[in-house]
Amino acid sequence: MTTFFSKPAQAVFEELSSSPEGLETSEAKSRLLKYGSNLLQEPVRVSPLSLLLSQFKNVLIIILLIATVLSAFLGHGLEAAAILVIVLFAVLLGFYQELKSERAIEALRKMTAPTARVLRDKREVQLPSAELVPGDVMVLAAGDRVPADGRLFLAVHMRTEEAPLTGESTPVGKDASLVLPEKVPTGDRANMVFAGTTVSSGRARAVVTATGMETEFGKIAGMLQSIAPEATPLQKSLEKIGHGLAKAAIVIVALIVVLGLFRGQPFVEMLIFGIALAVAVVPEALPAVVTISLALGVQRMSRRNALMRNLHAVETLGSTTVICTDKTGTLTKGEMTVREIYLEGEPVEVTGAGYDPRGEFRGNAGNGGAPASLPELLSASVLCNDATLFLSEREEWAITGDPTEGALIVAARKAGLDETEIAEKNPRIGEIPFSSETKMMATLHATLSGKRIFIKGAPEVVIPVCSFEKTGGGVVPLDQAGRERILFVAREMASRALRVLAFCEKESESLSGLPEGGVFLGLAGMLDPPREEAKAAVETCKNAGIRPVMITGDHPKTAEAIARELGILQDGGIVTGKELDLMSVEGLASRIDSIDVYARVSPEHKLRIVEAFRARGEVVAMTGDGVNDAPALKRADIGISMGKSGTDVTREASAMTLADDSFASIVSAVEEGRIIYDNIKKYLKYLISSNVGEIGLIAGAALIGLPQPLTAVQILYVNLATDGLPALALAVDPPEKGLMLRRPRNSKEGIFSKPLALLMMEGGLWSMMANIALFGWALRSGRPLDEAMTMTFVSLVLIQFFKAYSFRSEHESVFRNTLANRWLNLSVAWELALLAAIVYLPAFHKPFGTFSLTAIDFAEAALCSLTIVPVLELTKFMLRRRET
Repeated sequence: MTTFFSKPAQAVFEELSSSPEGLETSEAKSRLLKYGSNLLQEPVRVSPLSLLLSQFKNVLIIILLIATVLSAFLGHGLEAAAILVIVLFAVLLGFYQELKSERAIEALRKMTAPTARVLRDKREVQLPSAELVPGDVMVLAAGDRVPADGRLFLAVHMRTEEAPLTGESTPVGKDASLVLPEKVPTGDRANMVFAGTTVSSGRARAVVTATGMETEFGKIAGMLQSIAPEATPLQKSLEKIGHGLAKAAIVIVALIVVLGLFRGQPFVEMLIFGIALAVAVVPEALPAVVTISLALGVQRMSRRNALMRNLHAVETLGSTTVICTDKTGTLTKGEMTVREIYLEGEPVEVTGAGYDPRGEFRGNAGNGGAPASLPELLSASVLCNDATLFLSEREEWAITGDPTEGALIVAARKAGLDETEIAEKNPRIGEIPFSSETKMMATLHATLSGKRIFIKGAPEVVIPVCSFEKTGGGVVPLDQAGRERILFVAREMASRALRVLAFCEKESESLSGLPEGGVFLGLAGMLDPPREEAKAAVETCKNAGIRPVMITGDHPKTAEAIARELGILQDGGIVTGKELDLMSVEGLASRIDSIDVYARVSPEHKLRIVEAFRARGEVVAMTGDGVNDAPALKRADIGISMGKSGTDVTREASAMTLADDSFASIVSAVEEGRIIYDNIKKYLKYLISSNVGEIGLIAGAALIGLPQPLTAVQILYVNLATDGLPALALAVDPPEKGLMLRRPRNSKEGIFSKPLALLMMEGGLWSMMANIALFGWALRSGRPLDEAMTMTFVSLVLIQFFKAYSFRSEHESVFRNTLANRWLNLSVAWELALLAAIVYLPAFHKPFGTFSLTAIDFAEAALCSLTIVPVLELTKFMLRRRET
């Protein structure tokens, strides 16, 4: 790979066979044929029809389609229609989600510049950016979007906004004269410009070094195209359950038919009954219940500022073990803030965060007050300043201009100063803009006391031109020892990751030469501060067994300061992108447990980190807002984009978007994910345990020579109606206590842990034994077959209601908060009313094969069903004992 940033500009021109005057049109056309258009390639698109048909590859969907056909064959048109609606709902939802999942590349394409100004035939022309070729000379000015990657050979006060590409939180100064080492991260290539970034100030010329898919944006697009979507743990578990149910259905049909034939029953009769029982194996309500519970969870998450783009990704949040979080805007406010001021030999703390101009100044070791010269320093900072502060339409404070200058305006407001009034009283009559070469800005003003220069810039540049210092007693001479003292303070502030600016003033008639003799006013240290809620959220993560890791394109010192303040960095270490380049896959794997912060990283690095965690079996959530984050977001188990500061690219590549960009909202989403997954387990446990009880009842009765205990219609009714509504109610069950004090579940274990499987199977087997016993006893007591079948039908329905309440928790007793789920209470009440109608209204007797039971019959059936409660309670008690 050619590293143009490590070569002088002239050598780059020679390598590209170009010159500062640009290319001839004929040569450009020739190169366009060779290199292709300056466009991001579109991925190979799957046709909508293929996407739609792929939804039918799901085993559970196939089983449900078979169930639809079989129900129709049995003459149960209503049941067949209901199952078909469920199938179509699940298929269309999956189709819609896949159809929109590949829009990330299209969003990336939209970020490229539509036109470009270049030199062709030795004159400046404007043409479609798609026609740019390596060797072209780009002409750039403030406000332009860079159309291709290029090596600068002329840069005047040039700064670019590279946050979407590198994550750098402030505009980057550019210097065309630099020749850099070969191993330099993208964010530190100050002699290059990159496609998709924006010129924030200055002007420049650059020779195009890469176009299309060869640009840094193009490489990201390539990574996005190479990452295939993966099934979530829930989808894998449901697929496994679907395969198991398919095998069970085949075995049951064969078993029932063979047993019936062995006992001399008609083949057609046994085949129809076997088919009905096979339909009972399939929990038809499962896709609907899964989808509805996920959708309800998504609604709750939206109220907590987490917007889900992929329903099935919701449950993955519940098993998240690592959150790889960006720094700027997620852990921090994304708004530079003056945190400390140094003047009159004294540090002054500045409270408040972000652009909200509320805060105070605490001097004298924090006991209140501030030096008398504070207003003079802050006045100088707003005069030598081009930013503005305003209240947005959303009633939020915002700035226009450079974030560091905006922070100075906010600090002045906190002191009660009005920057507009100050500017009117001291009009600007001249200026020297900030540049990466001079590292300072100077403005000339007509003040009441005469013309005066105000300067702000890097301490190592400003302090040497100061001959005096402002103190409480007035202006005093500043000798070399005094300058060293101030520089020492500036370095100490910088070591705490503060961005430090020095200020001075001088009476002068002009800006020419900026002569020495200035009066040092003070230092201002600023930082993008942590969000107030982030520290508590980090602590919650750790309590929940989730490891927070910072991955940022920012400077290592800045990353370290924020990570320590939030509690992310404690015993672990910090690794830079340059150090990552020297690590092998095995080397990173061996150290990944001891690294808490990754700084100055590239898109490739972020992808490597995510893949290293996933290779260890971690379930990774990755946050990001810039284009550079998109590949890692797509590769992570849960990609999380920013709603406020994020680009369309990251939002399209992610599974979740944060409306408020806050890390705390991720933790809230994880909690919701755990609630949803818990509830999915509850109703899966309920549905499958209920089906085991139904199948066991029929198969067991056949094996011991009893008549069929249920009619085909009763089986279908229990499977569709009785299983459905309580399962839906369990989908909105209130969360259990201590949810965020648990360790994350192991995603490799599948949806059913051993204790859960034990509870589920025990419920199903006891239901089978209790109902077979009831059916056999009713027949032996001399009751007619239809009465015995109705008692068994009532017992089976009631036993499932008791299980619904017991399965609300794997650990807690059913007698604790028994009626906390009002939707379950309502669904059971409704089903009891339907059960009474089916049993006691003559109109239902023939279609359902039921009989009007006496009060004693009904009580005996209810008593039989009630036996499930002590059985499950004893099992829960034993499980609690074993866990302690």
